[in-house]
Amino acid sequence: MRFCKLLSAAALGTVLGVAAAQAADLAVRPSPSFAQPLSPVPYNWSGFYAGINGGYAFGRSAWRDPSAGGSERFDTGGAIAGGQLGYNWQLGNVVLGIETDADWTNLSGSSTAGTVCAIDGGGQCQTQQNWFGTTRGRIGYAFGRFLPYATGGVAYGDRQVPLPSGTSTSVSAGWAAGAGLEMGITKNWSAKIEYLHLDLGTASLFSAASGASTLDVPVKDDLVRAGINYHW
Repeated sequence: MRFCKLLSAAALGTVLGVAAAQAADLAVRPSPSFAQPLSPVPYNWSGFYAGINGGYAFGRSAWRDPSAGGSERFDTGGAIAGGQLGYNWQLGNVVLGIETDADWTNLSGSSTAGTVCAIDGGGQCQTQQNWFGTTRGRIGYAFGRFLPYATGGVAYGDRQVPLPSGTSTSVSAGWAAGAGLEMGITKNWSAKIEYLHLDLGTASLFSAASGASTLDVPVKDDLVRAGINYHW
């Protein structure tokens, strides 16, 4: 009987020791981690911005004088560089904005063909542009850091027409329309590429060479430019 009691006590001690070891093992076993990944912060297009741009413009001009024998058309081209200032309002993914810019250019083109060039221009028709600017609305749809947009508004600029009696300069207004793509680089910086069509209308100049006639000089430009903006 005494042997049975000792055997039972030994068995109970063994069971309690195993249970204690299992409890200690459970206490130190690390629990699995279920940390959620952080969601990316949406890019914010709202606010003021300013920047610089540069590119190339190619256009079309003409000299029209029916009394001097009709008209002569020719192409123009040159580099452009300038700056822009604007403001955006973001409503969900839709981005509305207004932007104004001013660019220097050396756009020019000429022709020596046709009677109008011989009479009104002393042998050459030439149109030059030194600057232009636009004030436009913009509407785009934001895909995070990417903002494709359409734009349109008012355009203005100069044209210079060399005549035998001296260079005639005219400043006129017209319209501009185009599209672009802007990409957010950091919180405060973005880069863009843009196409614009400018129509500055027709300037009517007096040509003394053909008498009391009027020389009509239209200007239309297409420009491609890249730029960088700083956002506040």
